[in-house]
Parts: sequence; C-alpha cells; structure tokens
Amino acid sequence: MHRPEQAAPAAPDEHDGIESMARRVDEFQRRIAGVRAGIQRVVVGQEPVVDQVLWALLAGGHVLLEGVPGLGKTVLVRTLARVLGLGFARVQFTPDLMPADLLGANILEEQGDGRRTWRWEPGPIFAHLVLADEINRATPKTQSALLEAMAEHQVTAGGETRPLPEPFFVLATQNPVEMEGTYPLPEAQLDRFLFKVLVPYPSEDTLQHIARLTTGAPVPEPEPQAGGEAEVREWLQLVRLVPLADDLVSQAARLVAATHPDHPQAPDAVRRYVRHGASPRGLQALVLAAKARALCQGRLNVAYEDLAAVGRPALRHRLLLNFDAEAEGVGVDQILDDVLALVKEPGGV
Repeated sequence: MHRPEQAAPAAPDEHDGIESMARRVDEFQRRIAGVRAGIQRVVVGQEPVVDQVLWALLAGGHVLLEGVPGLGKTVLVRTLARVLGLGFARVQFTPDLMPADLLGANILEEQGDGRRTWRWEPGPIFAHLVLADEINRATPKTQSALLEAMAEHQVTAGGETRPLPEPFFVLATQNPVEMEGTYPLPEAQLDRFLFKVLVPYPSEDTLQHIARLTTGAPVPEPEPQAGGEAEVREWLQLVRLVPLADDLVSQAARLVAATHPDHPQAPDAVRRYVRHGASPRGLQALVLAAKARALCQGRLNVAYEDLAAVGRPALRHRLLLNFDAEAEGVGVDQILDDVLALVKEPGGV
C-alpha cells in the first residue's frame, strides 16, 4: 500500500521573528519612556544629559558627569537608580578615602567561644549602580581602585576575587580640573568610561522651575519604572541585537581613526592640536551607544544621525590635546566638530 509522503517540517517563519522583535522594541520604548519621565519629574531642565546617560547605561557602559557643584548630578544618579529598580550606593570621594573603604576588607571578629575568625565586609562598590561622587577629589591610588571593577566587573581584595552584581554601572561626578583640590583622572581610568557627559548651567527659566520645585512641599520620590536587574539585563541584550550596516561600521572606524594626528584623513585641527587620539574602546562606545539611541527612538537600525549624536560624549575624554590647544584656548569639542563632519551618507568622504 502506497503511503503518502509526509510533509517536511515548516521552516521557522522569518516574518514571525521580525514581528517578535518589533513587539520587544515597542515594549522597550514604552518602558524606557516611563523611566525618562520618572527622572524628569525630579531632574529639571537637563533632558540632553538624561538621554545621554540612558544611552550609555543601555550600552552597558560607565558614565563620567562633569560640571560645577550644585547642578543636580547626584540627584540625577540617585533618581536613575530608583526608577530602574536597581541597588544603589554612593561613595563620597575625598583625599583621605582609601581603596579598602571602596572595595571592602576582611574584619577580624571574636566568636562566642573565644575563637577569632575573619569575616568579609563588602564595600559600597557591591551595588548595581555606584555613584562615585566628586571622583577627582580622591587621590590617584583610590581612583585606580575602580579600574578592575569597571573593566572586569569584579574586585580582588583580601586575597580573593569577588564578582560584582549584574548589571553593574559606575556613574562618577567630577568638578572641572582647574578647581582647587582636584586630581585629574589618569588616561587609563578615563578610557574606562563609555561616555563623558558635560552638565551645563541651567537657563533662567529652568532656575525658576527649580526654585518652585525645591522650596515648596516635598516632591514625592518617583516610582520604579523598570523591573530591576532582570529587566535591565534584557534591555542590555536587546541593544546588542540591533543590526548595524557595514557602511556604518566603516564610518565609525573612520571617525576613530581620524582622531589620530598621523592619519591621512585627520582634519587640520586634529593634526595641529591632538597628541593622542581615541583608543579602540572609542569605537566600541560609538557603536553600542548608537545602537542604544536608535532603540530608544523605536528603530531597529542605526542611522548616521545616531553616530553623530553620540560622537562627542563617546570621544571627548579619549583625546589628549597638546600645549598649543591649551595656549590657544581650543577645546576638544571644537576639534570633534571637525571629526564628526566626516559622518556622511553613502558616497561621502
């Protein structure tokens, strides 16, 4: 008896995969809009700063916030931790802060039977989101204690290596280096930050809003808008799934290469004022932050405008300027404007 051939199993429908990803993007955009709104109920008039910090965190990186005291940097970081539902710790960096104060230490304890044992007491670094407040007030030795934590998401202390919670972010605030009593961060430490975000002085209208908000009835704490560490980890994975066209990879690599004064396509300003350009971490920062920005706008593709938007915060702390730049008052953002002009649609540059 002839038996009819069985149909082969249907191949996975690519359309279903695209629809599933689109649903994930829609849900992400809705949730991240709630996070942004929660932050802005407390942090007034710093929308570009809030966006840049969110892009960096979604890209899985650390952020250096620079601005004079009193601009709300600490409030921003504390509010961010609350709306994301993440564990938060604040460390006030001072000249007498020691590495053990940050990382933790073994403490000798006496038991009830008279025996003495060592107990590990973790430091404030063991949190999802760590605020390193006024990081350039501490000595270089203490600043460098953050290096392993930021790079490897682990710390070595007391003869043991201990993993940090995931996700793990360091948001450091910094006063401008020309102020008294500060220690400029070493280049190796700066390069560990995915973004350096400049916090500007608020406008007159924003100052009036701040006065009304902070001198009246207490503002209620914002409610968490994300599901804590599990959901934030999902967001980090989703960012990495955003596709990137080969031409955009080429453009990002061209931007980083053009920050080096010996590169053939380096702008005149780079050749004249830059001693050392961005490292490969600058390229990684550009690509991941551009993906995060695209996703926040509900797009599953990275555009040229995304690279241009993240260029300054991703690269400004990775360029080492020479004496001529300092003598002539040329800032790094002015130089980056010439570099970012290289970002063009296909057929340009």
